[in-house]
Formats: sequence, C-alpha cells, structure tokens
Amino acid sequence: MTDRFKTGVHIVGLVMVLAIGSSVAMAAGQHKGGHGDEEDKRHMQKEGHGQGGGHGQGQGHAFEFGKPGKAADVTRTIDIVMKDNLYEPETISIKAGETVRFRIRNQGEALHEFGLGTEAMHEAHRPHMAMMVEHGMLEVDRINYERMKMDHGDGKGPMNHDDPNSKLVEPGKSAEIIWTFTKAMALEFACNIPGHYESGMVGDILFE
Repeated sequence: MTDRFKTGVHIVGLVMVLAIGSSVAMAAGQHKGGHGDEEDKRHMQKEGHGQGGGHGQGQGHAFEFGKPGKAADVTRTIDIVMKDNLYEPETISIKAGETVRFRIRNQGEALHEFGLGTEAMHEAHRPHMAMMVEHGMLEVDRINYERMKMDHGDGKGPMNHDDPNSKLVEPGKSAEIIWTFTKAMALEFACNIPGHYESGMVGDILFE
C-alpha cells in the first residue's frame, strides 16, 4: 500500500468516523430495527428501497426511474472505472427507454459502491451503509461476508447488499448491472460508503 494511499485512507477513515457517528445516531433515533416508522417506510419504498432499507431483500423492489434489464435487450455497454475516490467517466448520457449494461471495475485500493438512484435515494441509503461499516460487514478494502451472516441485534438480523441497482466491488474486481431506464429524471451514480460520496465519488446521469 503506497504512502499516498495510506494518507488517503486515514483521511477517509476520519470522515467515516464522523459520518458513522451522525448516521448511526440518526438510524437509531429514526429507524427502529433498520426500518423506521411508517412514514420512513413509505419514503424508502417510493425512492426505490425494499423492506429492510435496501439490504437483504432482493425481491419486491420498485424504482420510479427504471428496472433491472435483460441481457437480450442491451443496446449499449458503458465501462465504469472506480478509483480512490472518483469515477471515470464522471457523467453518463442515457436515453429514456434504453437498456444499458454497466461494466464496473474497481482499480482503487479501497472497497467502492456503484449505485444508481436519485439524490434522495442516496441520502436515505447512507445511514444503512454506515451501520454496515460499524458492524464490521464492510471493511476498508473488503466485504466481510461472515459478519453479514451474523445477528446484529435490535432487529438487525443477517444482512446483504443485494439491491439490483447497486454493486459493491472490492479492489481489483469487476461487477455488472443491466438496467432499463424507463423515465427521464434527475439521477446520480454514487458510492455511499461513509466518506466516499462526500469526497466526490458521485456523478450525474444526463438524459438526451
């Protein structure tokens, strides 16, 4: 690990501590058992999250801006490179109705996320990512699958990060999302691991 990256990790680590402190407090105060009250549930579902805050519930998702696409319908492939902490490219142009394959590669030295959604969806998602870091499910450079299988108390049983519009990618690895954009609206692609979004790991999706 390079000295420059060690310094970067220390900085991001400090941001993560601050983010986790505020985010977990919000999660504890507003999201009983990781869900929240009925108003929070309706907000999460409206913004594209299933029951459980977008984790561990691969079925039943509803997204206003689109849906998981089929490989046979793909009209274009977009390569996404993730680094510490930025995306290449920084903006993406899409046509409403288009089915796109996102081919995602992590060339950084830290764990990163590529998620599609509105600004509000990303904001709602961050406290749950912070909780996963706090409980040891997400580490600086890896996913701890054993920790994900554990009972984390307070109604937080085993959890997964299995939203169809989002992928966690470890350093040196690749992932893929196929997505059909059914509606033109203001969207972002972002990494919601604590400190990453705030460090600039977010890009705009523009509709032609």
